Amino acid sequence: MNEQYEIGRSKMGRRAYSFDDIAVVPDRRTRDPKDVSVAWSIDAYQFEIPVLAAPMDSVVSPAVAIAIGRLGGLGVLDLEGLWTRYENPTPILEELAAVDPASATQLLQRVYAESIKPELISQRLAEIRAAGVTVAGALSPQRTQDYYQTVLDAGVDLFVIRGTTVSAEHVSKSSEPLNLKKFIYELDVPVIVGGAATYTAAMHLMRTGAAGILAGFGGGAASTSRKTVAIHAPMATCISDVAAARRDYMDESGGRYVHVIADGSLGTSGDVVKAIACGADSVMLGTALARSAEAPGAGWHWGAEAKHSELPRGERVHVGTVAPLDQVLFGPATTADGTSNIIGALRKSMATTGYSDLKEFQRIEVVIAPYQLA
Repeated sequence: MNEQYEIGRSKMGRRAYSFDDIAVVPDRRTRDPKDVSVAWSIDAYQFEIPVLAAPMDSVVSPAVAIAIGRLGGLGVLDLEGLWTRYENPTPILEELAAVDPASATQLLQRVYAESIKPELISQRLAEIRAAGVTVAGALSPQRTQDYYQTVLDAGVDLFVIRGTTVSAEHVSKSSEPLNLKKFIYELDVPVIVGGAATYTAAMHLMRTGAAGILAGFGGGAASTSRKTVAIHAPMATCISDVAAARRDYMDESGGRYVHVIADGSLGTSGDVVKAIACGADSVMLGTALARSAEAPGAGWHWGAEAKHSELPRGERVHVGTVAPLDQVLFGPATTADGTSNIIGALRKSMATTGYSDLKEFQRIEVVIAPYQLA
């Protein structure tokens, strides 16, 4: 099961699989796509589609968070982004869309050097709440201690602690680390935390009391973590490992279910299908939604890693604009590349393989079928 392969005489390694390495296979039964449910829930919150919009400035503005909510998903606003640093970030977003690629990283570093303003955190979250949709905001572990009370006072429904990687045991000689278990226990709202890339990391995060775990590391289109710090978790294996931790934690905790949310390398509808098949309850989409006409990045996409002042581990990438947001999610698709009608494709795959809901679909047979060999 965990067979080790020889890399060299002094180093062994476990084989890991990306989405391109696997495929789902049909079973003995098929269904009408109209009879398939793609709904999911976390804590007391119900959603019609298993989609969270990633807290990235190129993906989610307050307006996009509202639109995603009205379409049945969850928009997560980056509370360390441009929307909480500038009263009107539109001119900056326009500059980021127009800047020469060679100067993009320096511009990102400069515009994100502006301080975060607590009053803007409150204002942006209030705007989303006034629209009547579920309110979610994200902070990095480093900023959570500073701003979480502002977030809670603003009336957030779901709180996301999202970093490149998040551990339950951060060690530092220079600062007091965030005690996740104590922090989550004292909060009155469900917390989603991650990313987690391994079984062990996920198990420790589940023991903190988190309602959901983000599974993934360094796999997004805008991430260069594999090049800069040589860290990457192929997503098919990553999700499967985190799902195994969920299963074992249920036994350990006497039945407490922690939701697994795939986060990374989800550029097409086929990737979403495979993420659910590997055990995810839902998906956090960045690139896929950055292609919508409403996305603040205007066809460009970047993440939090790209703005780091000392060691950027991401870059601004051009993803283009495919269609309006509702068409990206629900079609009709005008291309056959999996960039639009993402939910329609998920329904079609589940129906073709005979499954009626997401929990059932997690049990589908998956085969190793590398794309380049198919």
